[in-house]
Amino acid sequence: MGLFRRKELLVPVVAGMVLATVTGLRGFDPFFLSSVRELTFDAFQRIWPRAYESAPVVIVDIDESSLGEYGQWPWPRDLLAKLTQRLSELGAASIAYDIIFAEPDRNSPRRILRNLGLEENSNTAELEAIAGKLPDTDSLFASAIENRSVVVGFATLPSPGNKRPAAKAGFAYGGHDPAKLVPTFLDSLTSLPLLEDAAAGVGSVSLSLHDTAGVVRRLPLVFSDGEKLYPGLSVEALRVAQGASGILIRTTASSGEIDSGAPAITAIKVGAFEIPTTATGEIWLHFDRDRSERYISAADILEPEKEAKAAAAVEGRIALIGTSSVGLSDIRVTPLGELVPGVSVHAQALEQITTGRFLTRPDWAYGLELIVTFMLGLFIISALPWLGAGWTAAFGGISAAIILGGAAYLFKEQSLLIDPVYPALANLLVYATATALLYLLTEREKKFVRTAFGQYLSPELVRRLETAPEHLKLGGQMREMTILFMDVRGFTPISEQLSPTDLVGFLNTLFSPLSEAIQAEGGTIDKYIGDSIMAFWNAPLAIEDHAAHACRAALALAETVNRLNEEDAFGFKTRGLPSQDVRIGVGINSGPACVGNMGSTRRFNYSVIGDVVNIAARIESSCKAIGATCLVSEDTMQAAPEFAYLEAGSIPLKGKSHPVKLHALIGPPDYAESDAFKELCEVHGRLISAIDAESADAARMCLAECRRLARDNLSDFYASLEARIAALPRMRTAGG
Repeated sequence: MGLFRRKELLVPVVAGMVLATVTGLRGFDPFFLSSVRELTFDAFQRIWPRAYESAPVVIVDIDESSLGEYGQWPWPRDLLAKLTQRLSELGAASIAYDIIFAEPDRNSPRRILRNLGLEENSNTAELEAIAGKLPDTDSLFASAIENRSVVVGFATLPSPGNKRPAAKAGFAYGGHDPAKLVPTFLDSLTSLPLLEDAAAGVGSVSLSLHDTAGVVRRLPLVFSDGEKLYPGLSVEALRVAQGASGILIRTTASSGEIDSGAPAITAIKVGAFEIPTTATGEIWLHFDRDRSERYISAADILEPEKEAKAAAAVEGRIALIGTSSVGLSDIRVTPLGELVPGVSVHAQALEQITTGRFLTRPDWAYGLELIVTFMLGLFIISALPWLGAGWTAAFGGISAAIILGGAAYLFKEQSLLIDPVYPALANLLVYATATALLYLLTEREKKFVRTAFGQYLSPELVRRLETAPEHLKLGGQMREMTILFMDVRGFTPISEQLSPTDLVGFLNTLFSPLSEAIQAEGGTIDKYIGDSIMAFWNAPLAIEDHAAHACRAALALAETVNRLNEEDAFGFKTRGLPSQDVRIGVGINSGPACVGNMGSTRRFNYSVIGDVVNIAARIESSCKAIGATCLVSEDTMQAAPEFAYLEAGSIPLKGKSHPVKLHALIGPPDYAESDAFKELCEVHGRLISAIDAESADAARMCLAECRRLARDNLSDFYASLEARIAALPRMRTAGG
């Protein structure tokens, strides 16, 4: 009954915490959530793209045929002057270049002379006089722009600078200063001052910084340098086309809406057109399948014999001049998955503005999504104990379908952007958490007795004994084994600074993750001996490459202890105790041993005995003197040669008549294959040879090189070798 009561309380508490977390996460709206939401809106656009409607907008396309007719880009400015004059004569309401003329025309006479290097000629004055008689194409272009409804472009730059575009449009606003709300820039790439001065308008061709994955979803209508406001190309073209002098910006403070401490832009008015915007003055773009009807080739404008066709396409429209040529690199990706020219983005924005068909995300959408998420989660948590997992899942699925259908309806019929995915996924997580926890707690009730006994045995042994209880008998068998001993180094100072209760907590905190690391590699934990762990491999179940599994486990033990120290899992640093870090030593040996159930008929343990066990224990006790975290025997090294080892020399072990060659295990197989380790291993081999030959000077040189190449965790290891070098006999001087 106690477990049942805890289950009835724990499930709703944990599920409620998950619900609070996902609701709060939606409140913060991190980047990955907004990305998923925008992908949902992209899917809606693919299903229901905007229907194309004829609008007073046309794209004059510098396409492949135009480039083939009039030459590669950039065109001479006198040709652009002719294009501008032709569009004006054909009755264009305004002409907007989605192009930045940042440099003088390379085809101007003086530029040609400079490129040809003729200015170095001795007759410089004569050449200057000749150049002065030639036409200046930039001036010709400026003359064509002057007194016509022409807009030139600029681009915003994020790096600091002091260049600003010419301000042609006036701005008026009520309430909050929109210069603090719209996208800001630190520098700009502008057209030539000669052209900006002649133009009727200057607008930014830059796109939104909020859009992700290279997909264009929004278009900024207004920009700011932190103080002054500048229009985007589309609204500037719209302003010039109407002959309006300024742009009106409305914010929450002037529109009668509550800003809740977060001021925002609500709309921008350009002449007769009012445009609903995002809080930062951007317009959501509702794309259609890019249509040929909105394009006319620049070559058709320049051909006199096609004047009738050109006049029908241009008269009374805003003419946006851009390029669809792939080679000119102005291609954008739409939510429909189409590649369109950058100028098409501005054109489709103007089509939405002039037809009055806007895609909007209303201010109440955020609150609605939060409320739906929270209320649906509360119902799931409340209904689960009474309806059960199946009926609750059915209700959740129906609710998610209704939310998705409602969001789709609002998009299709009202052009509203409402996110249906997050409420559904968030509550799927709440449901999954609640049902998983309920299942786990129920299973714990059913298996309480078996789990209690399983604490003393490895999981594999428990499962095997469940299916084959005849193994519970006295006796053993000889088998090739790998034995691991782990001991806490400096345990006495640690134990002296802790109370008995804290010491038990320390050991539990240490042994739990270390035991998991051993069992993750298929090891069986034989016993815990004070501050030590004994484990073995290849019993009770046969394990191939058991030496390699033991070596991987040893590396995992060292990594786990390092992680626990970094996290201050033992609380030594927090409490300011003298011993700050925990260090361990690991010894591994491989060889034949007897393994089986040992003890009496009433009480026995599954364990292993043999000389291989004693040697493993002796190897572990040598770790401190050698300065290595993990030492393995020659037998283990030969059984798992793929790991990174460094020879520790032939060291006599206490209780053994012959010395045993030991190797420090320092890394996994991928590190053993690295060039860095191979270089270290080669120098280390020379170091050991020099020590064996009692060549102190050569050993010191090799030691210095090893220290330069080695990882930081080998400092103690090489310190012990330095001590061995210091103990070598000194070379006698000549005649001494």
